[in-house]
Amino acid sequence: MNTKDNSGDVRLSGISKTYDNGFTAVQPLDLTVPQGSFFALLGASGCGKTTTLRMIAGLEEPSSGTVHLGDQEVTNLPPYKRPVNTVFQSYALFPHLDIFENVAFGLRRRGIKSVKQQVVDMLDLVQLGEQARKKPHQLSGGQQQRVAVARALINHPKVLLLDEPLGALDLKLRRQMQLELKRIQTEVGITFVHVTHDQEEAMTMADTVAVMNAGRVEQLGSPADLYENPNTTFVANFLGTSNLIEAEVDSKSGDDIILKAGGGKLVLPEARCSAPTTTGGKVLVGVRPEKITLTHADDAGEIPENRNRITGKIADSSFIGVSTQYVIDSPVCPEFEVYAQNIDRDARLRPGADVVLHWNPAHTFGLDAAQDIDAGVDTEEEAA
Repeated sequence: MNTKDNSGDVRLSGISKTYDNGFTAVQPLDLTVPQGSFFALLGASGCGKTTTLRMIAGLEEPSSGTVHLGDQEVTNLPPYKRPVNTVFQSYALFPHLDIFENVAFGLRRRGIKSVKQQVVDMLDLVQLGEQARKKPHQLSGGQQQRVAVARALINHPKVLLLDEPLGALDLKLRRQMQLELKRIQTEVGITFVHVTHDQEEAMTMADTVAVMNAGRVEQLGSPADLYENPNTTFVANFLGTSNLIEAEVDSKSGDDIILKAGGGKLVLPEARCSAPTTTGGKVLVGVRPEKITLTHADDAGEIPENRNRITGKIADSSFIGVSTQYVIDSPVCPEFEVYAQNIDRDARLRPGADVVLHWNPAHTFGLDAAQDIDAGVDTEEEAA
């Protein structure tokens, strides 16, 4: 007998949203968020992530498809009849009520008389027990955010929806709150669906991330899987930085594909390639900047034989404390990025120096060359 609680599952089947002006915000979408998971919808402005969240909440009517929460279809139910609560970027606390009464509000509205213990427990969960009698304006942004979460959670929703909840906070506070929200979610064990445009935020907090672009889910997976194994150029560029090299399939050797790029050869594990691999076909070869070692050209003879390597010249370097970020001008890629940890810095590695870039072939991934090589690169700047 299956005893698993699925009452907090969110299931979207063929859900879409097209507005009267003909604009399609969300293409038909199938998505399942399992009970008790921390799920992030990640993408730039206008990608459809907030519209998707609002359709789960009942604040937006879908043009097609169904929304299930657990075994209950809620597609046509108004928001207040759905077992969900939403926390917005503007916390919308009642300024005239103290923190205790802000959190108690939902219970009192439902006619529940004995609220004290529930409110005390909830304030303890969000670590605000001592602030109970303060007004919202006396709290910091991060504390107000936690009050908003407590006020939503006290209603015991099956699903908590978070719409850019940390967007108004400064960077340091945002990082603290990411860990705080993750702790709260783990402690209460309910389903969190979190909308954000911040890649780091999604990857820090979520068990599963859906990367959205132009109303579609580009890829779905754990943060590590999306980062290490992107399926599209958009995901490769939007989640962190990727160096993408245009290459041609030369031959196959066991489980590897041998590629020609800029007069040299590169090795790509076939299992890490999401593109067709017919001989003579084009592939985009990807490698993350932190996977690459930078060696001065004078020491090229010391590089082990079994590594992928390309040559180039340092065009620029930026010291950012934990690492130095280099931009390399190379025949295979005009702006190749390399992040080197600042352990033993080689003083010769400065702009103008000839270098060899090399990495373990296992860290290489392959993408379909028919895609736009720059998809997702400037999405954040456009969204800002």
